[in-house]
Amino acid sequence: MVKLDILSDPICPWCFIGKRRLDRALEARPDHPFIIEWHPFQLNPDMPPEGMVRREYLETKFGGKEAAAQVYARIDEAARDAGLEIDWEKIRRTPNTLDAHRLIHWAGLEGRQTAVVDALFRAYFLEGLDIGDRDVLVAIGERAGLDPAMLRTLLAGDADREEIRARDAHARERGVTGVPTFIVANTYVLQGAQPTDVWLRAIDEINEKLAHRDGGDA
Repeated sequence: MVKLDILSDPICPWCFIGKRRLDRALEARPDHPFIIEWHPFQLNPDMPPEGMVRREYLETKFGGKEAAAQVYARIDEAARDAGLEIDWEKIRRTPNTLDAHRLIHWAGLEGRQTAVVDALFRAYFLEGLDIGDRDVLVAIGERAGLDPAMLRTLLAGDADREEIRARDAHARERGVTGVPTFIVANTYVLQGAQPTDVWLRAIDEINEKLAHRDGGDA
């Protein structure tokens, strides 16, 4: 098997698009070799804990309403091409995602990480939910099979806050400047929402190499 590390933020639309494109490749190649682990990267590490009104956030980030609309027109086109119907008007707030990353971390300890990542993307982009809200996070975790009482206790405290921040900082120190970032076998780095065809070729090449290696060992 081959480790696929994915650095992502659940409010990053390109991360959602990138996951959907990867998912299509994994569905087409059920014999894929990947063991997937998700890692934290906050697009807005200085976001206030309560988040911001999304319209204000976008206009500040992109330099005005018109510029933001142009950026998101391109994102929407890519999302639709990936089969994602995002209702942007539903998304009223841009949250701080530290708690969401803590939830992803805890889900990983229970072997439910990808399910929680997918649920966070869907909650934010398809349902317009505030994934900075702890009740929303508990509900997402519970649907994925995590203990809701445990999650409420953990989210109310500081458990793993510093670890998440340290892992985010470590990624930046290693040169990660944006997400999604995919690291294959701790060696090959792919940045951005890679097309499904790229993943299909990568899976085929890796499987071929593994088959030759295993055949050579026989």
